Amino acid sequence: MAEKNVKQKRSKLEQFASDLLIGGTAGAIAKTAMAPVERVKLLLQTMESHPDVLSGKIQPYKGIGDCFVRVYREQGLWAFWRGNLVNCLRYAPQQGSALAFNDAINKMFPKYDSKTQFWQSLGSKLFSGGLAGAVANTIAYPFDFARTRLAADLKAGGGQYKGIMDCLSSTFKTQGITGVYTGWSVTVAGAFVYRAGQLGLFKQIQDLNPYANDRGAIGMVSSFVAVTVARTAIMPFNYPFDTVRRRMMLESEKSRSERVYKGAIDCFRKVLVKEGVKGMYKGMIPEIFRGVGGSVVIVAYDRIKVIFNL
Repeated sequence: MAEKNVKQKRSKLEQFASDLLIGGTAGAIAKTAMAPVERVKLLLQTMESHPDVLSGKIQPYKGIGDCFVRVYREQGLWAFWRGNLVNCLRYAPQQGSALAFNDAINKMFPKYDSKTQFWQSLGSKLFSGGLAGAVANTIAYPFDFARTRLAADLKAGGGQYKGIMDCLSSTFKTQGITGVYTGWSVTVAGAFVYRAGQLGLFKQIQDLNPYANDRGAIGMVSSFVAVTVARTAIMPFNYPFDTVRRRMMLESEKSRSERVYKGAIDCFRKVLVKEGVKGMYKGMIPEIFRGVGGSVVIVAYDRIKVIFNL
């Protein structure tokens, strides 16, 4: 009996590790491919809170096209991948752990029938996805913070920071650990909402998908449609959280008395007053295209598990 329990325990650990590896590898590849779109999205999303834009030193971007052209002209081609290394270091473990934790947490709930016990099934999946996202984002948050600071840097040439460690160490020296975790609370709240929809809703749709276990093109296409529907449905609710957390991150190097935003709620209110509802959704169009990469990661993870029976 003891040997059986040890074997079962090892089996669960191996399953978690394989889920982590599959999700992380797929995530890193997708992030690198979509890095230019993601950087433009982030610049548009945060520019109204950037110190150089507020001071009038740098003119804000007029739109997606203007942002692409100016970044290329002022910072060079490789600037589109500024912050991509730290993004991969963040995203691979974050995405991998979110997918792995989601599967692990799901198994802790009773097995509900998706058709006859629809709401119980949906509720357990939404909670599993949300909790997995919250845990994964907390683990990888310092990398997410560094990635935002590096990608939102408007300076030409090498930028404000020399790299990942310079960004994190500089912030830690001036603000301590709380500086590195600036915007964490709203990030976790947003991650819970986002992952609940992206992972939980996707899993519920897949349970109702007659082609979910098809190992061919039909299974792949139906899975892509399912994850796209899930992501599109949740995006309007999640995106404002993302905007608030990015803007708060930009102020991490300032003392609390110098910061424009006193907290997540204050940031949300000030953005609405100054820029209207539109301000909460700046950069959302490139985010829609960038999100294709995230959908591909989920589909790749799902298909690999189905094809290889993992």
